[in-house]
Amino acid sequence: MLKDFYDIETEPIVNLEAFYGKPKEITDKCLIIFSKEIHDYLLANYACENIGTITACNGNTPIYLVEHNGEKIAFYLTGIGAAVTSGTCYEVHWQTGATKFIMFGSCGSLNPEATTGKFIVPTQSYRGEGTSYYYAPAADYIDIKGSERLSEIFEELDIPHVKGRVWTTDSMLRETKGLVSKRKSEGCIAVEMELAGVQALCDFYGLTLYDFLEAGDVLADSGYEVKELKNANHSLGKLFIALEVAVRI
Repeated sequence: MLKDFYDIETEPIVNLEAFYGKPKEITDKCLIIFSKEIHDYLLANYACENIGTITACNGNTPIYLVEHNGEKIAFYLTGIGAAVTSGTCYEVHWQTGATKFIMFGSCGSLNPEATTGKFIVPTQSYRGEGTSYYYAPAADYIDIKGSERLSEIFEELDIPHVKGRVWTTDSMLRETKGLVSKRKSEGCIAVEMELAGVQALCDFYGLTLYDFLEAGDVLADSGYEVKELKNANHSLGKLFIALEVAVRI
Protein backbone atom coordinates (compact mmCIF):
# COMPACT_ATOMS: atom_id res chain seq x y z
CA MET A 1 0.00 0.00 0.00
CA LEU A 2 1.28 3.45 -0.89
CA LYS A 3 0.38 4.82 2.53
CA ASP A 4 2.91 2.45 4.10
CA PHE A 5 5.79 4.32 2.41
CA TYR A 6 5.54 7.37 4.69
CA ASP A 7 7.52 6.57 7.85
CA ILE A 8 8.42 9.46 10.15
CA GLU A 9 8.60 7.31 13.27
CA THR A 10 12.06 5.84 12.63
CA GLU A 11 15.36 7.29 11.39
CA PRO A 12 16.72 6.79 7.84
CA ILE A 13 19.63 4.38 7.56
CA VAL A 14 21.36 6.19 4.68
CA ASN A 15 22.46 9.82 5.12
CA LEU A 16 24.30 12.25 2.86
CA GLU A 17 27.02 13.01 5.38
CA ALA A 18 28.47 9.58 4.62
CA PHE A 19 28.93 10.65 0.98
CA TYR A 20 29.65 14.38 1.15
CA GLY A 21 30.63 15.25 4.71
CA LYS A 22 29.04 18.14 6.57
CA PRO A 23 26.52 20.31 4.68
CA LYS A 24 27.87 23.48 3.06
CA GLU A 25 26.48 27.00 2.79
CA ILE A 26 27.54 28.59 -0.50
CA THR A 27 24.36 30.12 -1.91
CA ASP A 28 20.63 30.14 -1.22
CA LYS A 29 19.23 29.85 -4.76
CA CYS A 30 19.49 27.16 -7.41
CA LEU A 31 18.18 26.39 -10.91
CA ILE A 32 17.09 22.83 -11.69
CA ILE A 33 17.75 22.47 -15.44
CA PHE A 34 16.46 19.63 -17.64
CA SER A 35 17.78 20.81 -21.02
CA LYS A 36 21.42 20.09 -21.84
CA GLU A 37 21.29 22.86 -24.45
CA ILE A 38 20.22 25.42 -21.84
CA HIS A 39 22.79 24.09 -19.36
CA ASP A 40 25.58 24.31 -21.93
CA TYR A 41 24.48 27.80 -22.97
CA LEU A 42 25.02 28.99 -19.41
CA LEU A 43 28.48 27.45 -19.32
CA ALA A 44 29.44 28.98 -22.67
CA ASN A 45 28.09 32.49 -22.10
CA TYR A 46 28.51 33.17 -18.37
CA ALA A 47 31.43 33.00 -15.96
CA CYS A 48 30.65 29.80 -14.06
CA GLU A 49 32.43 28.20 -11.12
CA ASN A 50 32.28 24.50 -10.27
CA ILE A 51 31.24 24.33 -6.61
CA GLY A 52 30.33 20.68 -6.13
CA THR A 53 29.71 17.28 -7.66
CA ILE A 54 26.89 14.77 -7.31
CA THR A 55 28.56 11.37 -7.60
CA ALA A 56 26.92 8.30 -9.15
CA CYS A 57 28.06 5.05 -10.74
CA ASN A 58 26.61 6.06 -14.12
CA GLY A 59 28.35 9.44 -14.17
CA ASN A 60 28.84 12.51 -12.02
CA THR A 61 26.79 15.71 -12.08
CA PRO A 62 28.73 18.97 -11.60
CA ILE A 63 27.14 21.83 -9.68
CA TYR A 64 28.00 25.32 -10.88
CA LEU A 65 27.66 28.86 -9.56
CA VAL A 66 26.79 31.83 -11.77
CA GLU A 67 26.21 35.49 -10.92
CA HIS A 68 23.24 37.37 -12.38
CA ASN A 69 22.39 40.96 -11.40
CA GLY A 70 24.38 40.60 -8.21
CA GLU A 71 22.80 37.28 -7.19
CA LYS A 72 24.89 34.14 -6.84
CA ILE A 73 22.84 31.27 -8.24
CA ALA A 74 23.73 27.58 -8.34
CA PHE A 75 22.64 25.40 -11.26
CA TYR A 76 23.00 21.85 -12.50
CA LEU A 77 21.69 19.46 -15.15
CA THR A 78 19.24 17.06 -13.56
CA GLY A 79 18.05 13.66 -14.67
CA ILE A 80 14.51 12.85 -15.74
CA GLY A 81 11.77 11.51 -13.45
CA ALA A 82 10.58 12.25 -9.93
CA ALA A 83 12.89 9.84 -8.09
CA VAL A 84 16.09 11.13 -9.71
CA THR A 85 15.14 14.80 -9.75
CA SER A 86 13.99 14.94 -6.14
CA GLY A 87 16.98 13.03 -4.78
CA THR A 88 19.43 15.19 -6.70
CA CYS A 89 17.68 18.33 -5.46
CA TYR A 90 18.39 17.39 -1.86
CA GLU A 91 21.98 16.41 -2.62
CA VAL A 92 22.49 19.85 -4.18
CA HIS A 93 20.94 21.48 -1.11
CA TRP A 94 23.42 19.55 1.03
CA GLN A 95 26.41 20.63 -1.03
CA THR A 96 25.45 24.26 -1.59
CA GLY A 97 23.05 25.33 1.15
CA ALA A 98 20.42 26.29 -1.43
CA THR A 99 16.89 26.41 -0.02
CA LYS A 100 15.09 28.09 -2.94
CA PHE A 101 14.89 25.98 -6.10
CA ILE A 102 13.58 27.13 -9.48
CA MET A 103 12.60 24.21 -11.70
CA PHE A 104 11.54 24.68 -15.32
CA GLY A 105 11.01 22.38 -18.26
CA SER A 106 8.60 21.09 -20.86
CA CYS A 107 5.32 19.25 -20.44
CA GLY A 108 2.45 17.78 -22.40
CA SER A 109 -0.66 19.90 -22.71
CA LEU A 110 -4.01 18.41 -21.72
CA ASN A 111 -5.80 21.65 -22.58
CA PRO A 112 -4.17 23.47 -25.51
CA GLU A 113 -6.87 26.15 -25.45
CA ALA A 114 -5.62 27.16 -22.00
CA THR A 115 -1.87 26.63 -22.48
CA THR A 116 -1.08 27.74 -26.04
CA GLY A 117 1.16 30.79 -26.03
CA LYS A 118 1.49 30.80 -22.24
CA PHE A 119 3.78 29.39 -19.61
CA ILE A 120 2.18 27.14 -17.02
CA VAL A 121 2.47 27.81 -13.29
CA PRO A 122 1.24 24.64 -11.54
CA THR A 123 -0.87 25.13 -8.41
CA GLN A 124 -1.34 21.45 -7.56
CA SER A 125 0.04 18.21 -8.96
CA TYR A 126 -1.60 14.81 -9.15
CA ARG A 127 0.68 12.29 -7.46
CA GLY A 128 0.90 9.71 -10.22
CA GLU A 129 4.48 8.79 -9.25
CA GLY A 130 5.93 6.95 -6.27
CA THR A 131 8.52 9.29 -4.76
CA SER A 132 6.11 11.72 -3.09
CA TYR A 133 4.62 8.94 -0.96
CA TYR A 134 7.90 8.59 0.94
CA TYR A 135 7.86 12.30 1.85
CA ALA A 136 4.18 13.09 2.42
CA PRO A 137 1.07 11.26 3.62
CA ALA A 138 -0.90 9.59 0.83
CA ALA A 139 -3.27 11.91 -1.05
CA ASP A 140 -4.28 12.43 -4.67
CA TYR A 141 -2.81 15.94 -5.05
CA ILE A 142 -0.03 17.99 -3.53
CA ASP A 143 -0.10 21.79 -3.30
CA ILE A 144 2.64 23.70 -5.12
CA LYS A 145 3.28 26.27 -2.43
CA GLY A 146 5.47 28.63 -4.45
CA SER A 147 2.89 29.08 -7.20
CA GLU A 148 1.31 32.28 -5.87
CA ARG A 149 4.61 34.12 -5.54
CA LEU A 150 5.80 32.83 -8.90
CA SER A 151 2.60 34.02 -10.56
CA GLU A 152 3.10 37.44 -8.96
CA ILE A 153 6.61 37.60 -10.41
CA PHE A 154 5.31 36.61 -13.85
CA GLU A 155 2.78 39.45 -13.58
CA GLU A 156 5.56 41.88 -12.63
CA LEU A 157 7.55 40.76 -15.68
CA ASP A 158 4.49 40.78 -18.00
CA ILE A 159 4.96 37.10 -18.82
CA PRO A 160 1.80 35.42 -20.16
CA HIS A 161 0.95 32.42 -18.05
CA VAL A 162 -1.87 30.23 -16.84
CA LYS A 163 -2.24 28.68 -13.40
CA GLY A 164 -3.74 25.27 -12.86
CA ARG A 165 -3.45 21.66 -11.81
CA VAL A 166 -0.98 19.34 -13.50
CA TRP A 167 -0.39 15.59 -13.48
CA THR A 168 2.94 14.05 -12.48
CA THR A 169 3.36 10.61 -14.03
CA ASP A 170 6.05 7.94 -13.78
CA SER A 171 5.30 6.46 -17.19
CA MET A 172 4.95 8.53 -20.35
CA LEU A 173 4.04 5.38 -22.28
CA ARG A 174 1.10 4.63 -19.95
CA GLU A 175 -0.65 7.95 -20.38
CA THR A 176 -3.77 6.18 -21.65
CA LYS A 177 -6.89 7.80 -23.03
CA GLY A 178 -8.74 6.79 -19.87
CA LEU A 179 -6.18 8.31 -17.51
CA VAL A 180 -5.91 11.46 -19.61
CA SER A 181 -9.70 11.80 -19.48
CA LYS A 182 -9.72 11.38 -15.68
CA ARG A 183 -7.03 13.97 -15.10
CA LYS A 184 -8.68 16.43 -17.47
CA SER A 185 -12.01 15.99 -15.67
CA GLU A 186 -10.23 16.98 -12.43
CA GLY A 187 -8.93 20.17 -14.01
CA CYS A 188 -5.40 19.14 -14.95
CA ILE A 189 -4.09 21.21 -17.86
CA ALA A 190 -0.71 19.52 -18.35
CA VAL A 191 1.31 16.38 -17.60
CA GLU A 192 4.97 16.09 -16.61
CA MET A 193 7.22 13.68 -14.69
CA GLU A 194 8.83 15.35 -11.68
CA LEU A 195 6.84 17.99 -9.85
CA ALA A 196 4.88 16.01 -7.24
CA GLY A 197 8.00 14.20 -6.06
CA VAL A 198 10.19 17.29 -5.89
CA GLN A 199 7.51 19.31 -4.10
CA ALA A 200 7.01 16.57 -1.51
CA LEU A 201 10.75 16.39 -0.84
CA CYS A 202 11.00 20.18 -0.56
CA ASP A 203 8.10 20.27 1.89
CA PHE A 204 9.66 17.49 3.96
CA TYR A 205 13.04 19.21 4.27
CA GLY A 206 11.78 22.79 4.54
CA LEU A 207 12.88 23.91 1.07
CA THR A 208 10.96 26.18 -1.31
CA LEU A 209 10.18 25.21 -4.90
CA TYR A 210 9.16 27.49 -7.76
CA ASP A 211 8.11 25.57 -10.87
CA PHE A 212 6.98 26.64 -14.32
CA LEU A 213 6.45 24.70 -17.52
CA GLU A 214 6.20 25.18 -21.27
CA ALA A 215 3.88 22.88 -23.21
CA GLY A 216 5.36 21.16 -26.24
CA ASP A 217 3.40 18.05 -27.10
CA VAL A 218 -0.37 17.74 -26.88
CA LEU A 219 -2.32 14.74 -25.53
CA ALA A 220 -5.82 14.71 -26.99
CA ASP A 221 -8.57 12.19 -27.67
CA SER A 222 -7.78 12.50 -31.37
CA GLY A 223 -4.14 11.53 -30.91
CA TYR A 224 -0.69 12.77 -29.94
CA GLU A 225 0.93 15.91 -31.37
CA VAL A 226 4.67 16.35 -30.87
CA LYS A 227 5.65 19.16 -33.25
CA GLU A 228 6.50 21.81 -30.61
CA LEU A 229 8.32 19.54 -28.14
CA LYS A 230 11.91 20.36 -29.15
CA ASN A 231 11.33 24.10 -28.78
CA ALA A 232 9.61 23.62 -25.42
CA ASN A 233 12.50 21.50 -24.19
CA HIS A 234 15.31 23.84 -25.16
CA SER A 235 13.97 27.41 -25.59
CA LEU A 236 16.32 29.86 -23.89
CA GLY A 237 13.44 32.08 -22.84
CA LYS A 238 12.83 29.83 -19.85
CA LEU A 239 16.42 30.31 -18.69
CA PHE A 240 16.18 34.09 -18.78
CA ILE A 241 12.88 33.96 -16.91
CA ALA A 242 14.35 31.63 -14.29
CA LEU A 243 17.29 33.98 -13.72
CA GLU A 244 14.94 36.91 -13.23
CA VAL A 245 12.83 34.87 -10.82
CA ALA A 246 15.97 34.03 -8.85
CA VAL A 247 16.68 37.72 -8.37
CA ARG A 248 13.16 38.31 -7.03
CA ILE A 249 12.72 35.49 -4.52
